[in-house]
Amino acid sequence: MEKTKIPVDLILKHIAAETEGAQERAQKASDILLGKLNTEIAATPYDVVFETDRVKLKHYHSVRTSPSEISTPLLVTYALINRETMLDLQPERSVVKTFLENGINLYMIDWGYPTSKDKFLTIDDHVNGYMDTMVDFILEREKVKKINLMGICIGGTFCVMYSALHPEKIKNLITTVSPTNFDTDQGLLHIWMKWVDVDKMIETFGNMPGDLMNLGFLLLNPARLMIDKYIGFLENMDNKDFVENFIRMEKWIFDSPDVPGETFRQFIKDCYHNNLLIKNEMEIGGHKIDLRKITMPLLNIYAQYDHLVPPGAADKITGAVGSTDTEDVCLDTGHIGIYVSSKTQKEFAPRIVNWLKERDAPSESVQEFSFSRKRPGLKKGSQLMKKAFRASKEARR
Repeated sequence: MEKTKIPVDLILKHIAAETEGAQERAQKASDILLGKLNTEIAATPYDVVFETDRVKLKHYHSVRTSPSEISTPLLVTYALINRETMLDLQPERSVVKTFLENGINLYMIDWGYPTSKDKFLTIDDHVNGYMDTMVDFILEREKVKKINLMGICIGGTFCVMYSALHPEKIKNLITTVSPTNFDTDQGLLHIWMKWVDVDKMIETFGNMPGDLMNLGFLLLNPARLMIDKYIGFLENMDNKDFVENFIRMEKWIFDSPDVPGETFRQFIKDCYHNNLLIKNEMEIGGHKIDLRKITMPLLNIYAQYDHLVPPGAADKITGAVGSTDTEDVCLDTGHIGIYVSSKTQKEFAPRIVNWLKERDAPSESVQEFSFSRKRPGLKKGSQLMKKAFRASKEARR
């Protein structure tokens, strides 16, 4: 009987090599994890040029020495969920850095961290109060009549509302992964939200807890978001760049402010439950939001594999506005990948820059900007913000 010709010596040699390699990887991973790591996020220099309540307006330092082809300042409005630091998460994948390098005069709203005193703030307070105050500040500071406006996720939804109510102040509008149509069954989130008892949630919590929303987002895809990514971390612990970027992302994900209760309640009811925005039936501050009043150029960017704002929730806005200059761009990525993946870094921000360059004739400047113009939809709380702004202006003088 012939002996089985099993190459035992080769198998043992392979096992020994694998063991030696695993030991080397483990030692390298240990050195990396116990050593000094650069996990700083949002490192691009900026100044806080205006502040009211918890909300701040950031103005980023210019890095360009030659004249820019884009003269109109850009205001970026992030969502109330998570933080605007996503756009400046890591040095080699920073939308902020790309904008600055291409000469964009960049402002960004930092919504801060709501407390219990903010639970009665509505969408009107955010759009016609905080946002309008920030826009007016930029118009006066830059001595221009219009700005460019860009929104992220629900921040983009707010920008759509703002542009419909204040079209005279916006030159170009950019929406990115921004939900505007909620009559879709694409994505588990839209199915859940149609049946959620938002009244009970807000009566229980006051503000919508950021940690609870994070748990909900994780449950949308638990295998990928709670298992796969940590397996990927274990497999790459010996790669310092990977470890640093992984920690940066984790810091961002779990930096989750609460959302003011009445704002959350109205958004769920008016948008997810009744889909009023795309129907031109949604009201804030006593005025209906008519999307046909959005006549400025509109660039609408969304992601093919977005589990939070699927294409069906984002691709209807260009057909609902009054503008004749609209463009839809669908990128082959997900909700967060659109801002941080190496692939879309070469496509997302450069595309916005080029689009603005094509539409940015020299901005008409003004000698003095007046706050006496009528603005629709301002309630008493928003008017108080205006008074606070004027008082701050006098103090700076």
